[in-house]
Amino acid sequence: MVIIEPRVFKDSRGYFFESFSQREFDAKVCPIRFVQDNESMSTYGVIRGLHYQRMPYTQSKLVRCVKGAVLDVAVDIREGSPTFGQHVAVKLTEENHRQIFIPRGFAHGFAVLSDVAIFQYKCDNFYNPESDAGIQLFDEDLGIDWQVPMQQAILSEKDLNHARLRDAVLDFHINDKLY
Repeated sequence: MVIIEPRVFKDSRGYFFESFSQREFDAKVCPIRFVQDNESMSTYGVIRGLHYQRMPYTQSKLVRCVKGAVLDVAVDIREGSPTFGQHVAVKLTEENHRQIFIPRGFAHGFAVLSDVAIFQYKCDNFYNPESDAGIQLFDEDLGIDWQVPMQQAILSEKDLNHARLRDAVLDFHINDKLY
């Protein structure tokens, strides 16, 4: 996983930054070809995830929040990895302009911390419904603090029914190509 902090140029008119440069991304993160851009709008308390796609339709993602604030979470689901089952949580906001690159072999989700959030992400593989999978958001073994009180959490039926990590169908290994 890579956190990207763009150079933001601010003046009296507002700000400017390059949100994506293929040349810079290839040089500083990894050579990649993104094929699909997605956007979601959600209200406070919505938690989406922890999603991934199974082989051979796995996806790497470059994610960012363009309006509002989210807590973005990635969980290592590569069997044999020294960080298997561990997660990284980063606050992404319209003010900090941070982006996170999430390689294949990680489950991904986010919680909306503002009244409204618009979340965008690039994928290096197309969505495949038959390969869609997920990990239970509140799996105690993961220990994720979503920063949203349980009584205010808004979840989809699908996300409520994902398996715990220990019971999930995983086909990622530490030696797999991650992008």
